[in-house]
Amino acid sequence: MIDGLVSIIMPAWNCAQFIAESIQSVCNQTYPHWELLIVDDCSTDDTFEVIRPFLEDTRIRYFKNEKNSRAAYSRNRGVREAQGEWIAFLDSDDLWVPEKLEKQLAFMHENGYTFSYHSFVKMDEAGQPLHVRVSGPACVDKRLIYRYDYIGQLTMMYSAKAFGLVQVNVISRNEDYGFRLQLFRQPGAECHFLNEDLAIYRLRKQSLSHVQFSKQLKSHYDVFRTCDGQSVPASLWYTAWNMFFGLMKKLRYEKKF
Repeated sequence: MIDGLVSIIMPAWNCAQFIAESIQSVCNQTYPHWELLIVDDCSTDDTFEVIRPFLEDTRIRYFKNEKNSRAAYSRNRGVREAQGEWIAFLDSDDLWVPEKLEKQLAFMHENGYTFSYHSFVKMDEAGQPLHVRVSGPACVDKRLIYRYDYIGQLTMMYSAKAFGLVQVNVISRNEDYGFRLQLFRQPGAECHFLNEDLAIYRLRKQSLSHVQFSKQLKSHYDVFRTCDGQSVPASLWYTAWNMFFGLMKKLRYEKKF
């Protein structure tokens, strides 16, 4: 029987428009043994007022940063507060399908995996389907993760016992990639792919995919230089490698339907 607690980390900042739907997608899970840790990065809109009614569910815990400190800080704090056997992430504008936790945990238990991810589909900012499906390699190892970040933040789950406390240096963009690079510091780390669409990613105009190319380059460089501690030449090399394999990923793993 699968009964381990899943800690779900949700950073939040000025997301009143979307966060209720994201929280509700957690509450709708067919797997009941979870805790949701919402870390509010000093929102200036009505984010807390939207969250407040959900706090009647004792599985939902709310934290507020003392000052605006960016998403990486909020995720780090959420991971430190987590009490679960498993760690998962959901941003405050994305969604899970109801069977996400149940199916992913079953996949991991049946195969003895400690780290996994799955496919997802995209919607636009208004919540309309874009009819794009994103998948990935059957198994991502350290070699592949340095080529490109194939693992969607909203799809990953890992064992807290196997990987320990994971934290990442704070950068302005793409910090979720830096977090995964920390996971792959674990000897022999592998992330296994479940070929089911269990999440919906909201493509917003302010997301990294809409940022100009020069800023995308810098965000990738910062991941390797600041988060991963690589040398300047190595960081430049991995950044160039990422640009190439990012294009390959779109051609191979992003499909219209």
